[in-house]
Amino acid sequence: MFALVDANSFYCSAEQVFRPQWRGRPLIVLSNNDGCIVAANKQAIALGIKKFQPYFKAKLLCDKIGVIVCSSNYELYADLSSKMMQVIGRFAPVQHVYSIDESFLDFAGCQQSIPCLVQHAQRLRQAVWKETRLPVCVGLGPTLTLAKLANHVAKKWPAHQGVCLLDNPQIRQPLFEQLAPADVWGIGRRTAKKLLEQGIDSVSKLVRLNPHEIRQNFNIELQRTIKELNGEVCKGWDETRADKQQIFSTRSFGQRIIEIASLQQALAKHTAIAAVKARQQGSLSGTLMAFAANSPFDEQPRSFKIVKHFTQATNNTSDLIKAINDNIDSLFQPGIQYYKVGVGLLNLSSELNQQFELFSEPKSDNRLMKVLDNINHKYGTDTALLASQGVDEKWAMRRQFLTPQYTTQWHDIPKIHC
Repeated sequence: MFALVDANSFYCSAEQVFRPQWRGRPLIVLSNNDGCIVAANKQAIALGIKKFQPYFKAKLLCDKIGVIVCSSNYELYADLSSKMMQVIGRFAPVQHVYSIDESFLDFAGCQQSIPCLVQHAQRLRQAVWKETRLPVCVGLGPTLTLAKLANHVAKKWPAHQGVCLLDNPQIRQPLFEQLAPADVWGIGRRTAKKLLEQGIDSVSKLVRLNPHEIRQNFNIELQRTIKELNGEVCKGWDETRADKQQIFSTRSFGQRIIEIASLQQALAKHTAIAAVKARQQGSLSGTLMAFAANSPFDEQPRSFKIVKHFTQATNNTSDLIKAINDNIDSLFQPGIQYYKVGVGLLNLSSELNQQFELFSEPKSDNRLMKVLDNINHKYGTDTALLASQGVDEKWAMRRQFLTPQYTTQWHDIPKIHC
């Protein structure tokens, strides 16, 4: 049996942890540079706030109905997520952190010692709330897909009180009749639309389809999804989180860049971010792509790009930044007010199966990168960094509504009056 534990409106809930007076009030969180609404709690949605729309379009409505507006406080979210995952991990022998707010649990080998899975899940919810003040819902099922669907039901239907167990066909069938294929994990918009065109408008109809015909008419992934909905385990951790084939880090600026030094620092910053992601999934990059551009809404939109191919693939931050600095003249042009930069690592390969050059030793030693990653993992992002990234980021993203970083900055630690 598997469980999926998912935080409710995680970004919004994280903002309310140290501000209990905000609980129960409409709240939204904005994207980089306060551009779009990336998170909205149920109170905000009920008042007509739509996710993923530009904030300037919703500003008047937010002001009128008293919506609390927050900039993305990534430092706070990451720290609270780590604490939440530690609590969740105590309730099963095997845990797989799927995203910042989602975690799978595997009860294999211990399920018989748990008298009631629903009560066990309720105790999990209570523990997470008590220790982190984050609300979560739990979905339980014999496959990962059923656990994910059960979590959807637990979130959307209050009668389940935050926990849903789909452990037998008699329980699943009535729910399947009320759920659409689009509610199923792994079924995207195009597939859901195609299913609807064929009269498949419920999960109940979906699970009765012939898996072999589905593979011929759609793809093997949908075939596996249908088998999982019928209780047959087809997916594991490796399938739920495949390595990325490309890694990008892009960002628009809160303040335009007009100096070459600032442009170098911004590109170095995003190169470092991409390199860390590559090392985390054990990948090496054979090709680096970097771009810098002004705004597409400027009178004369301009964009510059470089592509660097490596004879020996690498994920060493120093090597990648050097490749950009050696070609910075191709990206910088005086008089351009740069608004956005990005770095992409392409042509990725496994770090375990490196292709070395025949007549030369490896050019870089990644022991330094391991030390760097360990320091930043223990003490926080950018505790240690390369000097080329700079320390005074005047071009950093605009976060006008940023709340205190209560758990990661000394000056923001909450004060308790006894």
